[in-house]
Amino acid sequence: MTVNNLAVVGAGSMGHQIAMLSALGGYTTTLQDVSQESLDEARVKLSSIMDKWVRKEKIPAAKRDQAFENLTFTTDLTEAAGVADFVIEAVVEKLAVKREVFAKLDEIAPKHAVLVTNSSTIVSSLIADATSRPEKICNMHFFFPPLVMDCVEVVKGEHTSEETAQLTMEVSETMNRTAVLLQKEISGFVANRILFAIQKEAMSLYEGGYADFEDIDKITRKALNHPIGPFELMDLSGIDVGYYVMQQQYEETGDPKDKPSKTLSDKMKAGDLGRKTGKGFYSYNSKVNH
Repeated sequence: MTVNNLAVVGAGSMGHQIAMLSALGGYTTTLQDVSQESLDEARVKLSSIMDKWVRKEKIPAAKRDQAFENLTFTTDLTEAAGVADFVIEAVVEKLAVKREVFAKLDEIAPKHAVLVTNSSTIVSSLIADATSRPEKICNMHFFFPPLVMDCVEVVKGEHTSEETAQLTMEVSETMNRTAVLLQKEISGFVANRILFAIQKEAMSLYEGGYADFEDIDKITRKALNHPIGPFELMDLSGIDVGYYVMQQQYEETGDPKDKPSKTLSDKMKAGDLGRKTGKGFYSYNSKVNH
């Protein structure tokens, strides 16, 4: 199957950048969100990033201009998915919401269209039966921020056809991303399972009073040579994202160790979600305070 038209559902921190990767890759791309405000913000952010790329000579101005010609913004799901050959879902990390979106996409998208989820933890077998095309469903997990991070985890469920998996690999590569195929599902896949293990241990050390979060970050950077520490990373990706991921895992496993920590729960209640709200573990003005 050839992919010409691609739709991205959800214009949040992941979706708008995935849509730009698609447009840069040459696909006729539609970015859909229920919120016009989110779409307007996405357009502004992408213009800023692409202008910076041109200034730094990462891409020529003509390529930027062509990408924006390839990209359409809409609040209408039918307009986005109605002619799509390939749809990437990038909505909030809540299973019920994703199932609802996939059920709608199944009605709207052409029968040949592949529907993938960018979920970082929710395996596609929990979503596929909301559609009449389980063989055309899989995970296509980009990393934050997608325009920077050169990796995509393509994850096959037992329901996923080989053709769907290979097409998803091809789409990833057309978007100039290194794709890795996982032949079996597991919640969190590879990168995030390793990352969650680090974050859980960091949180345990912090809540146990062994070291402050700034010092844990410092040790992780200096001793383990990580580019940023676990608490800095939680602020960067969004404390709400981490919270919902852990909540989803807890609902799946029932294991109290998977439950969001008291610290994360308190920050959620306070609305301190990291960089995007100006405060998380750290406080943010125009510059980070550390």
